[in-house]
Amino acid sequence: MRYSEETLRYFESAAAAGKLNGPGTFRGAAGARSQGTWVQFDLRVDSGLIREARFLAFACPHTIAACAWVAERAPGREVVGGLPESVAELSRRFGVPVEKRGRLLLLEDAWIDAVTKAAPR
Repeated sequence: MRYSEETLRYFESAAAAGKLNGPGTFRGAAGARSQGTWVQFDLRVDSGLIREARFLAFACPHTIAACAWVAERAPGREVVGGLPESVAELSRRFGVPVEKRGRLLLLEDAWIDAVTKAAPR
């Protein structure tokens, strides 16, 4: 399979890959390795803002690239709502084939799980 330059750049660097722990850290996950795709986001939150984000993923290069992109854009965002871009926009950005687009829904589910846990109550 051929990947776009942006997909390859984010997949190969995956600068935001890893875990966060400690006070103010919230974790969300979705999917299952046994099903071929699993995504986890860790968010460090202070005063209602995401200060740091990391991800782990067992997934295809498209999904890993999209996770890296989302985590890179998270710092400074309020802990509300959905992804920085819709699943459709992420699909276009990373050239995700139709048969793989469901994997981006798991990315979205993991993100929503994390921000829901982090949201002020």
